Amino acid sequence: MSLQTRFELIRSNKVFETFIILIIIASALLVGAKTYDIPPYVMSAIVVLDYVITLIFVIELSIRFTGEADKRRFFMRGWNIFDTLIVLVSLIPIDDSEMVLVARLVRVFRALRMVSVIPELRMLLNSLLIALPRLGYVAALLFIIFYIYAAAGSLLFENINEHLWGTIGSAMLTLFRVMTFEDWTDVMYETMVVYPMSWAFYISFIFLTAFAFLNMVIGIVVNVMEEEHQKTVTADPDRYSMENLHDEIQELKAMLRNLQGVSAGQQDRSS
Repeated sequence: MSLQTRFELIRSNKVFETFIILIIIASALLVGAKTYDIPPYVMSAIVVLDYVITLIFVIELSIRFTGEADKRRFFMRGWNIFDTLIVLVSLIPIDDSEMVLVARLVRVFRALRMVSVIPELRMLLNSLLIALPRLGYVAALLFIIFYIYAAAGSLLFENINEHLWGTIGSAMLTLFRVMTFEDWTDVMYETMVVYPMSWAFYISFIFLTAFAFLNMVIGIVVNVMEEEHQKTVTADPDRYSMENLHDEIQELKAMLRNLQGVSAGQQDRSS
């Protein structure tokens, strides 16, 4: 058995993948531990563990590269390039005063390697990136609605509360507060003292943004996730069965219903 075949078997081994996931989690925990006031001997142990983790990452990347049949294709995958950059920059000595900030930031981003290791997380992130162009149109329409309501609110309510409605910018921030149900009733009741029918302004805005647009965003993301999952199933039918696909689609639909319930619950509590 050749060295390339041996390393290919190692990198596809579930135990090896689980070990790397645990190392990534340990790396993230070490970054968080450094934010606490800990004794010097514990800090010294953390520094040693950081070097060990970096060495493990170098070995893991070398195994993945050696186990690749076509070495040129290895760097044609975006996640491999990301992993390589993270590992290479992690080799920067953390005690170098000029590069210490860069080294620490890279060690924070090492937690993102979890996405490159776990295929399901890669699928979720790829689905989100693919959905961004479609979400852009929704965001553009949402901005138009925000701008129209902010202009109207500024004209109507400027004399009531200049801090909230004095400019188009502050009015849009106030509307964002209303959309997220952050004490929005205080804003509404304040304007209802002067304009008793101003409740219609807020209710219509909430209906268009918090309900209609939120459901549109969720629908787009779920639809793209289903498409990406189907592509994954087609590319690797042995890993995914139709039964698992059906179960995950049902889970996505359940998540959509839960998000709708949480949104409705927030409005009820705010009211």
